[in-house]
Amino acid sequence: MVGRLPTLTFSEATSSDVFAERLAGRQDTDVAQLLAAAVAHIHDLIKQFRPTQDDWRKVIAFLTEVGHASDERRQEWVLLSDLTGASALVEEINSRRPKGATPNTIRGPFFREDAPERKQGASISLDGVGEPLAVSVSVQDLDGLPVPGAELVTWQANSQGYYENQQPDLQPEHNLRGLFRTDGAGRVEYRSIVPSGYGVPGDGPVGRLLAAAGVPLHRPANLHFVIRADGFETITTHIYDAGDPLLAEDALFGVRPELVHTFEPADVAGQRGKAVALTFVMVRSKPRRAA
Repeated sequence: MVGRLPTLTFSEATSSDVFAERLAGRQDTDVAQLLAAAVAHIHDLIKQFRPTQDDWRKVIAFLTEVGHASDERRQEWVLLSDLTGASALVEEINSRRPKGATPNTIRGPFFREDAPERKQGASISLDGVGEPLAVSVSVQDLDGLPVPGAELVTWQANSQGYYENQQPDLQPEHNLRGLFRTDGAGRVEYRSIVPSGYGVPGDGPVGRLLAAAGVPLHRPANLHFVIRADGFETITTHIYDAGDPLLAEDALFGVRPELVHTFEPADVAGQRGKAVALTFVMVRSKPRRAA
């Protein structure tokens, strides 16, 4: 019995077609189509830059190092996606919203699902280090009506530009993190400290690679938010300090004009500090997007 030969012989000219042929009959699946397209792009890059075997082993070594650098506190793969703009592009494609609605940005690599629930007016600064900040939030729909009972999760860097899970031995657990629920008027008020801008992690393989390529590795000062409410699309976004000089060079591509706010001088619990008032506008879920 004679075995069946492949229709195409593998060569530089046919490489991606040979791979796609192996998916014949399965091209109707999203996974097969995405995989075939990804392989085609990779093969095109190889043909364009023509790496040596040693060069390609360095690429594999880099990807291996990214995996080794990821653990329960640090996600280097997320950082790679974020710093190349891939995360921002996926978010942009999947969260287009009507004019007036709060736009989504990416969560970033330092989000935690276990932020503790806190009471209205509470401080999320557990060590009290930094310039006091009063945050007033209003959550409403596109008609300007309040959204009561919405879940608001917030997290931020400290005054030195570090998140709590970057410094588990220097900051209290869950420092500068909190979960609040909007009151009957759709409002949340809490206290914190003024965050600092910061450099994204440059001590791992992703940071070293992008720094070598000359990519900016800093972020302007910001507050993170995730806002959830029944019947509405979830908002995942940032608020940026208008006074930060690095707004134009955000490493995660998240700055938009409507997300930039001025932190005004204010009295915060008897101390000189700043205050910021924010309004988030939610969009009602469409049935096909509810999942």
